[in-house]
Amino acid sequence: MSDTISFELGSAADRPPNRFQVNPVNGNSRKSQGADGPGSGSGSGTGAGAGTGGAGEDGPHEVYRRLTNAEGELLEDDTFDATQMLNQRQPRQQRQSIKSSFRDKDKPSRFKDLQTTTRFQVDPQNEESDDSNDSQEERELLDNEYDTKYGKSFRHFTREALPRLDNYRNMMSIQAAYRPTLDELHNATLVGKNTHSLTRNQDPESGILNGVLKFGWIKGVLVRCLLNIWGVMLFLRLSWVVGQAGVIEGFVLILTTTAVTTITALSMSAISTNGVIKGGGTYYMISRSLGPEFGGSIGLIFSLANAVACAMYVVGFCESMLAMMTTFGWEIVDGGVQDVRIIGCITILLLLIIVVVGMEWEAKAQIGLLVILLVAIGDFVIGSFIGPKSDAELAKGFLGYNATLFKNNLFADYRPEKGGIKHDFFSVFAIFFPAATGILAGANISGDLKDPQKSIPKGTILAIVITTGTYLIMVLQCGATVARDATGNLTDVVNGSFAFLHCQPGECNYGLQNSFQVIELVSGFGPLIYAGCYAATLSSALASLVSAPKVFQALCKDELYPKIVWFAKGYGKNNEPVRGYVLTFVIACAFILIGELNLIAPLISNFFLAAYMLINFSTFHASLAKPVGWRPTFKYYNMWLSLLGAILCVAVMFLISWATALITFAAVLALYLIVAYRKPDVNWGSTTQAQTYKNALMSVQQLNNVEEHVKNYRPQILVLSGLPNTRPVLVDLAYMLTKNLSLLVCGHVLKGSSSQKYRTYLQERAANWFRKHRVKGFYGLVDGEDFESGTRALMQATGIGKLKPNIILMGYKTDWQTCDHKELDQYFNVMHKALDMYLSVAILRVPQGLDCSQVLGSQDGWKTVSDVPRTLQPNESSGDLQAVDSSARNGLGGSIDSLSRNVSQASSTSDLSFIAGNQSKDVSGMPDPLDAKSANLVNNSLRKSKLKHDDPASLYKGPGGAELPKEVLADLTQFTRKRSHAVIDVWWLYDDGGLTLLLPYIISTRRTWQSCKLRVYALANKNSELEFEQRSMASLLSKFRIDYSDLTLIPDITKKPQETSTQFFNELIKDFVVTEKEGENGTSSRATLNEDDAVITDDDLLAVQDKTNRYLRLREYLREQSTKSDLVVMTLPMPRKNIVSAPLYMAWLESLSRDMPPFLFVRGNQTSVLTFYS
Repeated sequence: MSDTISFELGSAADRPPNRFQVNPVNGNSRKSQGADGPGSGSGSGTGAGAGTGGAGEDGPHEVYRRLTNAEGELLEDDTFDATQMLNQRQPRQQRQSIKSSFRDKDKPSRFKDLQTTTRFQVDPQNEESDDSNDSQEERELLDNEYDTKYGKSFRHFTREALPRLDNYRNMMSIQAAYRPTLDELHNATLVGKNTHSLTRNQDPESGILNGVLKFGWIKGVLVRCLLNIWGVMLFLRLSWVVGQAGVIEGFVLILTTTAVTTITALSMSAISTNGVIKGGGTYYMISRSLGPEFGGSIGLIFSLANAVACAMYVVGFCESMLAMMTTFGWEIVDGGVQDVRIIGCITILLLLIIVVVGMEWEAKAQIGLLVILLVAIGDFVIGSFIGPKSDAELAKGFLGYNATLFKNNLFADYRPEKGGIKHDFFSVFAIFFPAATGILAGANISGDLKDPQKSIPKGTILAIVITTGTYLIMVLQCGATVARDATGNLTDVVNGSFAFLHCQPGECNYGLQNSFQVIELVSGFGPLIYAGCYAATLSSALASLVSAPKVFQALCKDELYPKIVWFAKGYGKNNEPVRGYVLTFVIACAFILIGELNLIAPLISNFFLAAYMLINFSTFHASLAKPVGWRPTFKYYNMWLSLLGAILCVAVMFLISWATALITFAAVLALYLIVAYRKPDVNWGSTTQAQTYKNALMSVQQLNNVEEHVKNYRPQILVLSGLPNTRPVLVDLAYMLTKNLSLLVCGHVLKGSSSQKYRTYLQERAANWFRKHRVKGFYGLVDGEDFESGTRALMQATGIGKLKPNIILMGYKTDWQTCDHKELDQYFNVMHKALDMYLSVAILRVPQGLDCSQVLGSQDGWKTVSDVPRTLQPNESSGDLQAVDSSARNGLGGSIDSLSRNVSQASSTSDLSFIAGNQSKDVSGMPDPLDAKSANLVNNSLRKSKLKHDDPASLYKGPGGAELPKEVLADLTQFTRKRSHAVIDVWWLYDDGGLTLLLPYIISTRRTWQSCKLRVYALANKNSELEFEQRSMASLLSKFRIDYSDLTLIPDITKKPQETSTQFFNELIKDFVVTEKEGENGTSSRATLNEDDAVITDDDLLAVQDKTNRYLRLREYLREQSTKSDLVVMTLPMPRKNIVSAPLYMAWLESLSRDMPPFLFVRGNQTSVLTFYS
């Protein structure tokens, strides 16, 4: 018997609740415990059950309590020795039973008596080991076994997730695992629940997953690329290329082609090894690298190119078939184009049946075709060494290896075709180039590969090396063995003359220039070449017929273009795009009807070159932008080589045919613009996004080096709006001042702390409002503070570098007379702080008030502000000074948590960041956090809103989606709707740097206020100099190039106001005035009950009596001049520190703006914002 009693503790149900879960080793423990009773100390019975029953509550649970603290957390000493406790409480026989039951259950039979080590170890002192002579090797083996067991259950001891592949999967992936959120780890009260469990018996990276067939790099990439590259050109056009271009230019032509394809393959390898490649091949790589605009355009063109290539290969097959039929004197209709069309349509129908049957059959067919193709190439090589086997072959120009012949064939001899088409290097290149387009054959079925990251680079590059070598060898053999022209006249051969080699161009029917069957002529056994030609053309056609629908299906799934999603549906285990197959079949049939190989080939050359260009540019752009996510495991690429490849592709496109190149670029541009206009709801982390960030960062850094100048002044506004949808009028005015001009930030101060989920919710809601209303602005959120300190934080921290607000725009505090005095002081102190920071201050007052949260209902699937987990009750003046409604918070707090679980069960995060619509098609848009079903409705409403942007009824709805009255809509859109003959009154009282004049001028330049008139009012210094001052002011305005309709100077501003005005003012401040007598007697006026500065003493009134009279006099002028205006802009009175109290200052503003049209107070920072210098 071993010295060591090793055991694991009872199940979760038997222990106090805590985060550690210890798995029971003995399954019968609870049964026995129930039978014997928790307090039983008997060891009745034998085996596992009896032992645990004897332990009862005094055994394992006592050990458990000693190993944990009061909160149930594990003590620092993990190797706690419970020997003494067990020796004190357990008889010897019972301890042996415990040892036996806990140890022997899971131990292999040959280790029954070995000493073991587990997490909890008990060593009885008075027993000797029966296993002292056991080998160390066996002990280590047993230790490893138990360590492995412990490792598997470690996740029960911690909330943390271990680093695993499944944690990093896309949130909608079936294999995605659960990672706890930061809130769940950081906050002790939140307990995460693993709502998504992996299917452990499936390896998503394995070759066969749920019966889906996956290919390795040889069958999936190498074989396909070889078959596609060794296509129709190998047997039907390679000899013709040698005849036209000669051996030297033929080498140059092939090596140029190889240079383009090799650089492209290196670029493609870099992209394909920078993350998991899914279905869609070329389209997937380009779209995920350069974004949906480039990806969508090239995906559509590439699909069409593959469909046309399929037609080209079938036509090549038909030409070969016709040549064979001609030797037997057979024909169907005319032995020409009509026969090609008939044979071609039948052939592609058979190919369609093969691919519809399934990928497995197609793969088996490819292997068979490759074998035939290799045999045919071998037949040609052997035949060239055998030489002409008859006089007939000799007469047709096959002379065998001949140095003189090789010398004659070294240089080019371009000749026009029978149709009058003149050939040169680039026209021959255009016809031959499709022979190299097969390099994408493997990448196009990336979704069917086991490991695309390894397979695509390895298979593609090896295929290029093999095929290039083959082409070069065959060019040499053709140039050394076959003449350019031959008559086929047997008489000349019999006579021993070489006259059969001399004939006028166009008159001979044989030779490199005239016959496309030279390869068959040279071969050792002619029929094998026909078989090879059939294999090459059919295999290439088969690959193209598979590639085009696969790429098109991936494109359709992303819904980048309208009306094509119908083709995204797949069938069977392999998700076969049957509808795409049929579409490709129809397109290919249309091009087969052309019937001429040399006419079809140049068409697709440009399309493939455009795809290659973008693949190369993708790699260059990724290397240039250098996002952190650009980490390809394939290192043998160079960004400048990729750029060279892209330039080379463009150059070749225009050299082949500038007209076709222009058409191709026009098509790419048109498709690009369609996607850019539709703005699909996708976020793929493209390099264009990375470049945007990089450009923005560089621009901001460069802006820091630019010195400020008055001519470049821009009003950068921090508007204290709260959530933009609660004060849309305030945000509209701010945006009218900053649109296409400067920075706009909507500041929001939340009282008290908030969860990250709630902050994210508010940010997404603000972003949604900005999008819907086409406002280009930012949203800044500060929580955990009161209004004053929160606003101070916003003013100090908002912005970066020179991109910082220089104006703070607030709503007017209409409830200043009735609100808490602390709120009033905070509102007033915000103005002081802004001026201390040299920020300009603007305050907007509208007759109906700015807060629309009670008028407007839920929009775009969002709940109203009062329905969200942390209720906001903003008022016009102080944002979120009122207390948070705790009942709303308690009632709805859990539902947001449950939402993130329900909508994104496969997500690795539970916060609301998925709302942004960038993770998956199924969870796109801005859903209401309380209604997961609304997630998919938001994008549609956003798109519709673009069409109805000018219709206020579509932008604003009442509670429950009710239509708002026209008067309310008119108030909500007073700064956005078009105004005719509007009037803006500018009361430029004091020189604050010119901001009071500049802001209304900016408003007058906007499209909706373009026809408005500016009326300028200013204060006169002396009545006697009124006319002179008016001329001076008019001259100043003209030098500032400010167009105004009227200029008025106010002459008698120091005159005493009317009695009614004075009474009106006294009525405003009566609740705040405290006399010295009241202060001494301690009488209880409402003002003195508050221990703050929100009071007005007689001394305060006396100190600013002249100013008060001045503003009351201005009120009289305002009511006389501006009550019918559409907007009044006035210089904001200066709030002097320690001179003017908050209620007195607000009484001045109230006197000026009460019962007036929309009123904007403006105070610049005494720095010039206008200049008359050029």
